[in-house]
Amino acid sequence: MNPKGNHNNQCNHKEHGTFKIGSCKRKKIKQILGVDLDNKPEAQPIDLDKITSPNREQRAHGTNIYYGKASDLLKDAVNQNVTMDERRFQQSGGCVLNFYLAVRVSTIRDAVVIFNAPVGCSSSALGYRELFRGVPEALGRPAEYKLNWMTTNLQQDDVVYGAGEKLRDTIIEAQERYNPKAIFILTSCTTGIIGEDIEGVVDDIQPEIDATIVPVHCEGIRSRLVQTGYDAFWHAVLKYLVKKPEKKQKDLVNVASMLSYTWQDRLEIERLLGKIGLKVNFIPEFATVEQFEKLSEAAVTAPICPTYTDYLSRGLEEKFGVPYFLYPTPTGFENTDGWLREIGKYTGKEEEVEELIKEERAKWEPKLNSIRNEFINISNTRKNGEKLQVLGALGQGRLVSQMPYFDELGLDTPAAMAQDFDELIIDELADIIERNGDFNLMVNTFQAAEQANVTASLKPDLTLTCPFQGGSWKRDTQVTRIHSLRGDPAPESAQSGYSGAVAFGEFLLRAFQNKAYQKTLSEKTKPAYKDWWYEQEDPLYFLDKELDDDYALSK
Repeated sequence: MNPKGNHNNQCNHKEHGTFKIGSCKRKKIKQILGVDLDNKPEAQPIDLDKITSPNREQRAHGTNIYYGKASDLLKDAVNQNVTMDERRFQQSGGCVLNFYLAVRVSTIRDAVVIFNAPVGCSSSALGYRELFRGVPEALGRPAEYKLNWMTTNLQQDDVVYGAGEKLRDTIIEAQERYNPKAIFILTSCTTGIIGEDIEGVVDDIQPEIDATIVPVHCEGIRSRLVQTGYDAFWHAVLKYLVKKPEKKQKDLVNVASMLSYTWQDRLEIERLLGKIGLKVNFIPEFATVEQFEKLSEAAVTAPICPTYTDYLSRGLEEKFGVPYFLYPTPTGFENTDGWLREIGKYTGKEEEVEELIKEERAKWEPKLNSIRNEFINISNTRKNGEKLQVLGALGQGRLVSQMPYFDELGLDTPAAMAQDFDELIIDELADIIERNGDFNLMVNTFQAAEQANVTASLKPDLTLTCPFQGGSWKRDTQVTRIHSLRGDPAPESAQSGYSGAVAFGEFLLRAFQNKAYQKTLSEKTKPAYKDWWYEQEDPLYFLDKELDDDYALSK
């Protein structure tokens, strides 16, 4: 592997902080795929005069229901033809309030979270214990951390008569009980349905409260894309918390990342950037309110997940002049090289970055090559000698970062799964297709039956899944997890940077070598679904127009 092999070559360049494919590659993509990237839609500006962000469906024509060729979805995205079809069958879904948002906001150290909701909507805040308490204080979990969590406990009368006074009283109680620096108000389906005037209450009570009150409009009913919750949170942070910079810190790098990147990933990023004299402003887990206030002082906002970081990054650039980039992310050697080089450009550390890359590759590349050789040896034992096939990804950020990494490991990726897709990664997806070839793409939010159908159809050698997707069903090939979660402190759970690439490679190799779990699962369990479901060529067959007409007639 060539340390200079970053894909951001003369055919790729940066424009307004985002990855943009250069003219020569754009022509090639147009010839091969019939996609004219010059006609792609432009990103909407961030409007902090609004009470919250647009839904991801509105802002970027997002969807969570698709199965087909990635190239076809790319064409639809460029032509703004991506649709959010109605499902007649759905096993599960995600909540804008609870799924990714609540458990993370509740970790902000000198703040209080108020769930303006029935008490059940606040239950996910308890997940912080399972997600974070396993991290030893020796690895950086704050010793003084406490969960400051309250709920307005909305009842039937509140739905009829309104609950503004109840919210007001809860804010006062939060100030008196905890003396926080910020009070986050998380809205719910109930407050959205009754049209509660949250901003009116906040404007009225704020002069009496020392803490900054931060309303986050994350009603579960407002969007079928849980990614809207990210945007709603960052909109509130930009609108209420981020301050104008007192000074610019050339050595400060903002890093916001998904819950699915582990504590070891955090430590690895701190280690890499620390070696070249840079500080990391990690948000949101265990951040202080001051860290949010000083986001405007950073030299650059660097991504771990482009989907999660997008709204914040754009807002910081538009409102406070903080540059950013969204791609690549530090998954695999090549992408980590590119990620570090982008940071080097904005911090004046280009020479230090090249030395760091050289040093890290000298240490870790032999280990990655050893893993690659193991995979090649396994492939060579097959009759046709074809590469081992792996089915992976989860969010669209992993979609555009995992496939180049699997290629580094000598693995083939015939298909991928993503819980969302939108126009924010058009150039990145085009780049992946041009480099790795076309592939099947399943987009859904935790629909285990659809994943089972695709897995049974493609029969990959290894399927990577997420606990929320119901991954442990009977099948004949190996299965293991896509990722762990932030609170996992185990070194073998890392995926970021050079050491993370090696750790994840070793993890995948063990999944190929140890088949005991899969053998037991196959022998001891029955298929999760009927045979006819596995035999369906299209797992989204129920979206067929004729079937919809038949369904309507039957009613």
